[in-house]
Amino acid sequence: MSLNTADKIFLAVGLIDFAGIFIWIGVCLHLAYTQMDLMLDHLKNSALINTFVPLRQGGPWGRLVLIGSISSVIAFPGFYLKRGSVNAEDLRCFTGSLKRKLVMLQWGGLILLVVMVCIGVVAKLGFV
Repeated sequence: MSLNTADKIFLAVGLIDFAGIFIWIGVCLHLAYTQMDLMLDHLKNSALINTFVPLRQGGPWGRLVLIGSISSVIAFPGFYLKRGSVNAEDLRCFTGSLKRKLVMLQWGGLILLVVMVCIGVVAKLGFV
């Protein structure tokens, strides 16, 4: 059985997305294990982050959730500032290079997720 061009493209996009998700998880875990103290020091007055701090002891899965929470706060600060769940001064003092990494991680994860959902929808509807 040979694949037509559309099937090959669909397969390539799926494999690239799947590999991207594994790389994304690896980068998140690397940041979680090497930069967590610095991130938590910068966000020590933020109530939302303080509720997630116990997840730090939850192994890799807990650290992924904690990194996801921190990157969400850094990437979309307006949403959390309006609700009073983070401290504006904490966000202002956050390290610039680490802030860029977390924002890129957040958007990268969202894009990878959207691509994976689109692949699932295309497959479910039978376009390929």
